[in-house]
Amino acid sequence: MKKILSLEKRNAVLLRMADLVRQEESILLSANDKDLSSFESDDIAMVDRLKVNKKKVGEMVYSLKQLAALDDPLHVERFQFTHDNGLEISNKTAPFGTILIIYESRPDVTIEAAGIAFKSGNKILLKGGKESLNSNLVLVNLWHKALEACDCAKDWITYLNFSREETQKFLEKPTEKLDLIVPRGGERLISFVKQYAQCPVIVSGRGNNFVYVSHEADLQMALDIIINAKTTKISACNAADKVIISRDLPRKMEFLNLLVQSLKKYNVEILTDAKLAGLEGTSQMDDESVWYEEFLDYKIVIGQVADVDEAIQHINTHGGGHSAAIITKNKEEADTFMQSVDTAAVYHNASTRFTDGGQFGLGGELAISTDKLHQRGPIGLQHLVTNKWFVKGNGQIR
Repeated sequence: MKKILSLEKRNAVLLRMADLVRQEESILLSANDKDLSSFESDDIAMVDRLKVNKKKVGEMVYSLKQLAALDDPLHVERFQFTHDNGLEISNKTAPFGTILIIYESRPDVTIEAAGIAFKSGNKILLKGGKESLNSNLVLVNLWHKALEACDCAKDWITYLNFSREETQKFLEKPTEKLDLIVPRGGERLISFVKQYAQCPVIVSGRGNNFVYVSHEADLQMALDIIINAKTTKISACNAADKVIISRDLPRKMEFLNLLVQSLKKYNVEILTDAKLAGLEGTSQMDDESVWYEEFLDYKIVIGQVADVDEAIQHINTHGGGHSAAIITKNKEEADTFMQSVDTAAVYHNASTRFTDGGQFGLGGELAISTDKLHQRGPIGLQHLVTNKWFVKGNGQIR
């Protein structure tokens, strides 16, 4: 493990990087244009994640400055105990050591994930996708300039320009000690990493998020939330893919028709279950396995359940463990839903699009974990640490 840099050094690097990203914006945008022009796919979610524009550059700069302003996540005392024999025992946060981040198509991960890992005292290895290589190489070069400007070694942040075969070999037999791997991407990437990794892996899993509209829902609120959760950023893992409504919803057909009309304005393909088959403007899904799918597209399923208990069971069976929302005026029903649904984030009368490190006040995120160890949901600065026991004595023996 590398010697921990002082908080002042780490913050200086982040602020220097923010300045460099702003100064070299045109070079970054030009590199990103090359990536976009050579990207041969009609996957609109991938294109959305790959694209860097002036707005995204501004968000990169903001996230770096925000990170620099946050408290140090290291050396935080989490437990203290004085033994009967006088031993002073404490538990404090400490870096993992070396973290490998494997990700697809998103150049902003080269900023946000690397910044969070670096601020929390870790050495970072970045393995980006080939589709964003030009953008990533520009950003890593800027990281190295920022590190050198602050008298820090460049190997705090390293880019692995590996093929799939080279990545597999590195996972199986790393040329240096790895303490943690975080794959950010689709299920194929995650299963690939889990198959070959020789150290702990935090899974940034699929979305497949549900919105349940209770029979006591405010219908206009439900409509607004569903449209927001589905259409504002279809490439985001916090977008909604499934809507289930209560069988006893008042003005049910009026609401469903209005929902379909509103979704159609955004060219969303609408599937229904058998209970809502024949709804105008929709088609019935032909396979129950669709309930398990994350779409990352202008596509949604609308289904019907008897009550909140069936909604909970349905979400826990088919959801991705990411986010779920209930729309209801009944607080008791909402509490039951929120306590029983097995997802990283649960919502009452709000859009699932808020499941995000920045929106949750974490100052960005390394990933959104659907695992339960060691951290669930957005992994922010304060979560990218492990812990260490410090025991101070004056000759005690047991």
